[in-house]
Amino acid sequence: MGRRDPEEGQLPAPVKPPDGGWGWIVLFGCFVITGFSYAFPKAVSVYFKELMKDFHVGYSDTAWISSIMLAMLYGTGPVCSIMVNQFGCRPVMLIGGLLASAGMILASFTTNIIELYLTAGVLTGLGMALNFQPSLIMLGTYFDKRRPLANGLAAAGSPVFLSSLSPLGQVLLEKFGWRGGFLIMGGLLLNCCTCGAVMRPLDMGMKRKMDKAQDKYEAKEMLPIGGKSEEGISTTDGTKKAKKGKKPKKGKKLLDFSIFSNRGFIIYTISKFILVLGLFVPPILLVNYAKDTGVPDTEAAFLLSIIGFIDIFARPACGMVAGLKWVRPHVAYLFSFAMLFNGLTDICSARASNYTGLVIFCVFFGISYGMVGALQFEVLMAIVGSQKFSSAIGLVLLIEAFAVLIGPPSAGRLVDALKNYEVIFYLAGSEVVLSALFLAMATYCCLNRGKKKEPPPEKNPTAGGGSDTEEAESDMQEAEEHSSDNHQPAHSTDNTVVAAGEEANHVAEEQSGEAGGCPERDGEVLARDGCNTDQTVERDRF
Repeated sequence: MGRRDPEEGQLPAPVKPPDGGWGWIVLFGCFVITGFSYAFPKAVSVYFKELMKDFHVGYSDTAWISSIMLAMLYGTGPVCSIMVNQFGCRPVMLIGGLLASAGMILASFTTNIIELYLTAGVLTGLGMALNFQPSLIMLGTYFDKRRPLANGLAAAGSPVFLSSLSPLGQVLLEKFGWRGGFLIMGGLLLNCCTCGAVMRPLDMGMKRKMDKAQDKYEAKEMLPIGGKSEEGISTTDGTKKAKKGKKPKKGKKLLDFSIFSNRGFIIYTISKFILVLGLFVPPILLVNYAKDTGVPDTEAAFLLSIIGFIDIFARPACGMVAGLKWVRPHVAYLFSFAMLFNGLTDICSARASNYTGLVIFCVFFGISYGMVGALQFEVLMAIVGSQKFSSAIGLVLLIEAFAVLIGPPSAGRLVDALKNYEVIFYLAGSEVVLSALFLAMATYCCLNRGKKKEPPPEKNPTAGGGSDTEEAESDMQEAEEHSSDNHQPAHSTDNTVVAAGEEANHVAEEQSGEAGGCPERDGEVLARDGCNTDQTVERDRF
């Protein structure tokens, strides 16, 4: 059934992700938010030496600032999901931007390390968490066919901001000191509010159009103009019956735990937990590992710049590859390959003993790390869909928070105990490889085989990244069919069966006798003129 123009009195087409237009502005906002969320906790480390001098604390004490920021970013995932489901993305992001900025501004007036933990750590970390998660939700709302590319471009914000915020922080530290630097950084975080302001809800304008079209249609059809009086009356009756038959909308869940019944989500969560245990260990220990092998300090620090530079190009490129028609249905396997590539890179470079070997490691690690960063949220969106993504990402981030608190600290303790980085690289690489193998094998055995046994439905989006708009299209099509049935004019009483409740069976028997012995199907009432299925009226409609 074709869709007509709303001006003609018909309901407008379902809301589809535009895959462009204002979505590019949303993508840029998500790019900025992702950059601040991932790069800011690392960029703050340039102030640690000055903080150690002023507050007379050790490096481990100041390092807790970044750790608390990351813990808030991951651990407050369910809180963010509840707030987004309750208030929407835009208000939550505006509040988050204000909190992040206020945290850094207040941190510039602190007098001890505990106050820094509460301001720069807790308050700023919470603000960035309230920005990061809603931005990803809005990105999935505005993009469907180009969603893998959009995720890759947004994820590129992390290396871009890391390569720019760290030098900027060093310049601010030299000119204004750490207090002035924190104050200016707080001002920069107000840009999160700007990014939140552009996160316009996609269905806001469409709801207004649908309400306006519905009112116009009802006003037009209820007027008894000429021969359309009967049509207006029948349409009014049909509309009333349709409204009576509608079920009341259920309240939106603050946190949807039903996603745990999704086997794909369980598999993804387990593999992601194992992945995070070892993913962040090599870049954290890389500089110290290079220094222990005799590499100068400046060249050792340049290794992280190599990873960041490669990462900038790897993420969008991987997003483009994941968006290809023959790749997107199998995006989970591409994600498994990216993790396997990353793990093998760690294992093969464990014995690198010179600067050239470390540079080669950084190149391959940057490629694989960028692939993982570009695909991780795309795979989650493909598994749970855009409707449940807000709850899914909150729960996943909470589970990842435990892995973040377990993996890097445990690796640091092993380094202190063994005085050997080679074992740590082997262990981290093995964890990443294990997560890749688990995701690939579990997806093939538990998901794909189960789908082969079950008969495929008429419209089922592909498991690896089908279109999220197919369900919305089918729902809207059913609504249009129902409304069109109520809008059809009455042609003749000889071709119409009017029955209600128990009278439908009596009318069916009389009409079947007049039809010349035409067989009556179960659940159907046949019209008088022959056995044409086009004139079949289901009893459920009575």
